[in-house]
Amino acid sequence: MLTFEGCPHAQPALDLARRVVAETGVEATVRRVDVADDTAASAQRFLGSPTIRVDGRDIEPGAAERDTYVLSCRIYRTPDGIKGEPDERWLRDALRAAT
Repeated sequence: MLTFEGCPHAQPALDLARRVVAETGVEATVRRVDVADDTAASAQRFLGSPTIRVDGRDIEPGAAERDTYVLSCRIYRTPDGIKGEPDERWLRDALRAAT
């Protein structure tokens, strides 16, 4: 998971990732990577915090087409409305596809 220090959605997203990995039984390492500045955001193709990736791919559908890399909070348009964390189903789908 990519984030930056002080992001209010980082911990809930990290908790989500750890819980879903544990529930699915997928062997995966969940780790937090703090993006330090705009240069690092561009280098890491950072779409905002939090960004969860599985095997290097962003779990949000359609994220691969985006190319605005910024050091800012990320808003997700989920089936349940606007949130600061990605939809749990996206993570489950990404983990399933990676196994």
